[in-house]
Amino acid sequence: MFRGISRINLDAKGRLAIPTRYRDELRECCDSELVLTVDPDRCLLIYPLPDWVRIEQVLMNLPNLKESARILQRLMVGHATEVQMDGQGRVLLPTPLREFAGLEKQTVMIGQGAKFELWDEAHWNAEQDSWLKKADMEQLKTAPELDGLSI
Repeated sequence: MFRGISRINLDAKGRLAIPTRYRDELRECCDSELVLTVDPDRCLLIYPLPDWVRIEQVLMNLPNLKESARILQRLMVGHATEVQMDGQGRVLLPTPLREFAGLEKQTVMIGQGAKFELWDEAHWNAEQDSWLKKADMEQLKTAPELDGLSI
């Protein structure tokens, strides 16, 4: 289970150093094999390979005559790139993926359970502010899918 936020600077070669607290878990669960892909929100998603295989199967089983399914397949499967975490815990982010997400130097990596999101730090900050402005807290309090949730 990946959680939390980490601010990480990309190096001059476009490598990302995975935070130390996740490295052992990634070595154990997927032998350091990760899959990077794009998200429609203009960030990158980082999956351990076994988790990505399950997601990819679900995506490819969507009815591809439906335009929204084709778009997701093209974006997520089409951009999916396998990478290996090196001995120092770094992964090289391919240029097309960095360009898609607007990643240059300062990034934010967000744990999201079975995956990570990787954002350009300025984009993350702007989106976070936007989400908070959009959030209708009264509507969230009465949403039936949140009944029984206690935080």
